Amino acid sequence: MSSASQTRVRIGVVGLGGATMQLLPSIVADERVVIAGVVDADERARRDFADDFAVPAHESVEALAADPGVDVVYLATPHALHADQAVAALAQGTHVLVEKPLSLTVADCLRVVEASRASGAHVVVGHTHAFDRPVRALRDLLDVGDLGEVAMITSCNYGSFLYRPRRPEELDTRLGGGIVFNQVPHQVDLVRLLGGGLVRSVRSSAFVLDPSRPTEGSHTTFLDFEGGAAASLVYSGYDRFDTDELTGWIDENGAPRRPDHGSASRALRALPSPADEPALKAARGYQRGWTPPIADGHQHPHFGLLLVSCERADVRVGPSGLQVYDIDGMRKVPVEPVAAVPDKTAVLDDLYRAVVLHEPSAHDAAWGAATVEVCEAIVASSRERREITLAHQVPLRRPAVPVPQDPAAQGA
Repeated sequence: MSSASQTRVRIGVVGLGGATMQLLPSIVADERVVIAGVVDADERARRDFADDFAVPAHESVEALAADPGVDVVYLATPHALHADQAVAALAQGTHVLVEKPLSLTVADCLRVVEASRASGAHVVVGHTHAFDRPVRALRDLLDVGDLGEVAMITSCNYGSFLYRPRRPEELDTRLGGGIVFNQVPHQVDLVRLLGGGLVRSVRSSAFVLDPSRPTEGSHTTFLDFEGGAAASLVYSGYDRFDTDELTGWIDENGAPRRPDHGSASRALRALPSPADEPALKAARGYQRGWTPPIADGHQHPHFGLLLVSCERADVRVGPSGLQVYDIDGMRKVPVEPVAAVPDKTAVLDDLYRAVVLHEPSAHDAAWGAATVEVCEAIVASSRERREITLAHQVPLRRPAVPVPQDPAAQGA
């Protein structure tokens, strides 16, 4: 993007699977951004998307990044591809929005950090649930200072992740499969955002409880922060208890749902053959004629139970906002209504800041590398049964200026 007077950030999409389908409603609802191109290995999906959005279809990330009509490459591809694709886009001076995790190793993440610095192009790592508006509202509340310093953070999520349709590599930890590189980055980003970013050490136990899904499906982890705060993370994807029960059956994306314990694993067992699972996964990607969901009874996305204990109050983060508990009782702190279903607009806030206002995102490549370092340490700590001390953590960067919600606010 040549100047702030150009009002819309032009996004080229790479990968038309579930992650893109989660972010797409927010993109089409936001006047600050526009779809400008697409890359996908599936010719049918690529053609349908290009036709529906009237944008060019490219054969490679490099070709998309070289398109003068594209400001940002959005990488929603398998985890193992993220680093190489990000470096390729950055080498052409194109900004990058990349799904978590930034990569599978700190070493690869640091290649992206260096490529961003060398090119001057920005990286935003997201979406994670650290972008959820209630979580951002709590971070703002903590910054005011009335609650005092953060002491304890509890993140607990039980669901059906491991039994949703998966490709083979999604069940192989070495290739980024299982919960540690798929779901745990949400928790790590959440608690790092609220705890200030600097994790000192990790102690974890992760579990493989089903030999037919031979990757980590649950964990319990303790994070010790440099400033003295601590975080306890628990996640299980084994489709038994579901923490949506604690939010009045509002699901992770903010949608009302019915109780259905065990339904994902039952559906998987009902497939005629295990070979049918990847096709079922692919069917959840982009389909011709897609239209965004209607926000009917939807609340904000969430990631299970999130409690933060400060010097003078406890705060529970939920899909409708915050509940603050202190000596005077409980008070609710609402947040603005959802802008899309699911609402991931805060990712676009950071992207707009970076590309138009030239303010790096708090969730830049260095932040993404620090989150991956925690995830790597979770695996190592569990296998070696010891505490792991970290070396690549970065502090939280707070925004300096408000984000305009209307392009006209930039004088366009």
